[in-house]
Amino acid sequence: MPNVTLSGHIEVPSEDLNAVLAELPNHITLTQQEAGCNAFTVVRDSNNPQHFDVYEEFTDKAAFEKHQARVKASHWGEITKNVEWFYTVAEA
Repeated sequence: MPNVTLSGHIEVPSEDLNAVLAELPNHITLTQQEAGCNAFTVVRDSNNPQHFDVYEEFTDKAAFEKHQARVKASHWGEITKNVEWFYTVAEA
């Protein structure tokens, strides 16, 4: 089965930035501990504090979809409901 990668960025509204920054370390830790997660990084842009580059890699589509479902039902999913997502998903 091919790996699934997601790459791109998110734009966080200024009114949500503090909540996102507070929860981000927990979100990263939980994701990196998921079965099938090969890589997961979120890096804040030093020139634009509301812009975060995101890279995710999972062993297969099932692991990626399980991650997506967990995120939607999590505290992270709640506090990022106003975030704009710009990314592509690829299988390789």
